[in-house]
Amino acid sequence: MASSIEALMLVADLGAPTMFARIGIMSALNRHVERVFNPNRQDHHWGKRKLKRDE
Repeated sequence: MASSIEALMLVADLGAPTMFARIGIMSALNRHVERVFNPNRQDHHWGKRKLKRDE
């Protein structure tokens, strides 16, 4: 939590990148949220496309 406050102060004072402050705030807000694995989720299709030359 302290790092997110420091990042917000840097953004306000020095014009630092806001993404660092956003990451800190989101991690502080979601620190007690447990991520659950969903086995029904569909697989991604990245990298499965065939090229015309490989047919």
